[in-house]
Amino acid sequence: MATSDQGRAGAAPQAGSGRFVCKFGGSSLSQASQFHKVRAIVEADDRRRIIVPSAPGKRDGGDTKITDLLYLCHHSASIGADFTAPFAAIVERFTGIERELGASPAIEERLESFRLELHSGVSADYAASRGEHFCGLLLANWLGAEFVEPAEAILITGKGLVDAGTWPLLGARLADPGKRYVVPGFYGRGADGEVRTFSRGGSDVTGAVAARAAKARLYENWTDVSGLLMADPRIVDAPRPMREVTYAEIRELAYMGASVLHEEAMAPVREAGIPINIRNTNAPEHPGTRIVSRLSAEEVASTKIAGIAGKSTFAMVTVSKNLMNREVGYVYRLLGVFEHRGIPFEHCPSSIDTVSVVLEANWLEGQVEEVLDEIRHSLEPDAVDYVPGIAMIAIVGEEMVHTPGIAAQVFTALAAAGINVRLINQGASELNIIVGVAPEDYAPAVRALYRAFVG
Repeated sequence: MATSDQGRAGAAPQAGSGRFVCKFGGSSLSQASQFHKVRAIVEADDRRRIIVPSAPGKRDGGDTKITDLLYLCHHSASIGADFTAPFAAIVERFTGIERELGASPAIEERLESFRLELHSGVSADYAASRGEHFCGLLLANWLGAEFVEPAEAILITGKGLVDAGTWPLLGARLADPGKRYVVPGFYGRGADGEVRTFSRGGSDVTGAVAARAAKARLYENWTDVSGLLMADPRIVDAPRPMREVTYAEIRELAYMGASVLHEEAMAPVREAGIPINIRNTNAPEHPGTRIVSRLSAEEVASTKIAGIAGKSTFAMVTVSKNLMNREVGYVYRLLGVFEHRGIPFEHCPSSIDTVSVVLEANWLEGQVEEVLDEIRHSLEPDAVDYVPGIAMIAIVGEEMVHTPGIAAQVFTALAAAGINVRLINQGASELNIIVGVAPEDYAPAVRALYRAFVG
């Protein structure tokens, strides 16, 4: 995701006394040369005081992530199989980085202890967490920073969420504003006292947790892209970057398939009002994308929408019945058919005599006829129509509610491209307009909408 100086204008971080939390992704720490970039970034701004590393990622297309190798080692050990080869690859990566950096946390001895732990039996979470753990040891040594063990300061509930006891506990460990700290990402301590990980991508969560616990001014998420784009670059050629976007807009775009931060990584900082800045380790001069609670005045003036996102993986069931509106609980009974089968729905647009249920098509796999038969038996509709494939596209923007003619612009653009709209859905907040089109019209529709709103 490359960015440029175009797009909704966002303000750069202002000077101040507040600390920054900097999370660096796996590609940013894949090899020694990347560690040099990280150190240059950290030392370029004295406010960058709390550093959260991921495990080393791929160095090139043919490489394997350290976390994947760790899972492989654990699985092999758990069934009594030999894991010499993947473990050797892990050792080679970490000792190679240590050697090139001239760091000295005695990583090889620690890895040997871990190998013995694998043989004696450890949890999958513990094994997977060692990528961040060892990377954090190397980085702390390299930066001359204090290493903070997440298993001693980050509490994770049985549901894999952050326990509220984390805020004072981790906050106390990060209390000295004059120190630099390294807090490995991805893991903490469960209620049973054992190491527990967040879901994959959980280092983003750790970064947000550290930012909230330390009452940071800014959470910088450093990765291999210069921010977020207004549309999918696989569909739109060189889409414009977002310079600034709200948490609410990001939530809508992520829901409709846009690749953004780990879903749980925004909650701690959003609740605390801390902005996120997505930056590129390989292009640190670029301002990236800022995720904020409220748009700046410059941003509001620059464009009508935040972005366009969608997915072509939906199906739709439409039920028609004369005088449906007179039958109390009709839609309730319809949704009950899906509920007792454990099938979630995404959208439920309706008219006076029809109601449609849009859902991910994979939920109906192997039971379409059973669901339709149950609807016919339970609700006695005049007709039931099943559409096995439909694409949903969201045009998202907080300022749309204040801009007349947005809907007209959407449908004019689609009509001009010869695209038939199967359904329309807009929430009362007017944060987005969602249209449904045939799967084959998905990419042309996204391009038409992008041209209409962005150019």
